[in-house]
Amino acid sequence: MKKIKIGKIVLNIGCGEGGEKLERAKKLLEVLVKKKVVITKTSDRTTFGTPKGRPLGCKITLRGKDAEEFLKRALDAVDFKISKKVFDTQGNFSLGIREHINLSGVKYDPEIGIYGMDVCVGLERPGYRVLRKKHPSTIGKQHRIKPAEAEEWVKKNFNVQVE
Repeated sequence: MKKIKIGKIVLNIGCGEGGEKLERAKKLLEVLVKKKVVITKTSDRTTFGTPKGRPLGCKITLRGKDAEEFLKRALDAVDFKISKKVFDTQGNFSLGIREHINLSGVKYDPEIGIYGMDVCVGLERPGYRVLRKKHPSTIGKQHRIKPAEAEEWVKKNFNVQVE
């Protein structure tokens, strides 16, 4: 019951505006993972004056083997080195990829351009399903993933150097 696994990976490209730039980012994510992309929109009027419902970026969620394979490519893009600061209190971690062409197997396409992206990895253990139920329960303190455990898991499974 203590075995850690990848729950999901969320890839996010923030464009800051809709239009052609957002369409190219959406096309890029579809090419990278061959799945359906979701457009993210503003939720409320912000202090910057952005109206509600305006498209800002796109994202995609990966689970299972797709998530594991993409994580290997993403870690290769950052030379298998990540900082201790990228781990949150629940053991999840995020990393940024400056240019998508750093991913293995991706070539530059002049129609798309160059985009950076955020890769957010959510880790979980067996039994975390109770958090997603209609009437959610809580996870005991001993069963939660601590940042140190997540670091060890990443080092062991992906040969990552945590600095």
